Amino acid sequence: YGISTLGLVLVAFGVGLSIKSNLGISPPSCPPTILNLRFTSISVGSFTWIFHIVLIAIQAIILRKDFKPRYLMQIPAAFVFGYLCDAFIWMFDAIQSPATDYMVQMALCLVSIPITAVGIGLEVVGDGWILAGDKTVDVLARVTMMPFGRMKIIADVAFVVLTAIIAWLSFGLLTGNGTTVVIREGTLILAIFTGLCMRVTDPLIIKDFGRFVKKYQDD
Repeated sequence: YGISTLGLVLVAFGVGLSIKSNLGISPPSCPPTILNLRFTSISVGSFTWIFHIVLIAIQAIILRKDFKPRYLMQIPAAFVFGYLCDAFIWMFDAIQSPATDYMVQMALCLVSIPITAVGIGLEVVGDGWILAGDKTVDVLARVTMMPFGRMKIIADVAFVVLTAIIAWLSFGLLTGNGTTVVIREGTLILAIFTGLCMRVTDPLIIKDFGRFVKKYQDD
């Protein structure tokens, strides 16, 4: 769980950076963020774990008797991840307001990519916490017999479309509330290049951390 928790910390850090960039955030974090802009008394992290609970419920409805007890570990993972997101967002807010210079915005967006990629890789290698977003994609892929990568793209598009609908109904805009940007080119960059970055970082993580996990399991 230690390695998986480190992974969650890095992914949450990446979410905080992408929000601070104000250039668009990764698709799975779009719905909680736009809901926070609409209902400001509820934090991004709270909406994140609420959103994850909804995804877990969808999994249970789809899988029914095949929904395994260990999948319930997604619930504490949702709370941990949600509050980690809040912690990093508040930390970055204390440093400065969302970036406005385009070069700074792009730099923050690009820096968040390898951090998120490494975080996801550690989460998978640690095999402890399970985040509901990726697990839901896995469930849908197995049920529809569709490759995970293709289902991931469909899920990301669905998250972005849902966010755009909420933004339009709430603010009359498709990208955010006019001040904070949720959907923009950064969303596409994060969706595409995080996966590509993982092709480089995953082998390194498996090499360095995989042996440690295997040794711990053997002991």
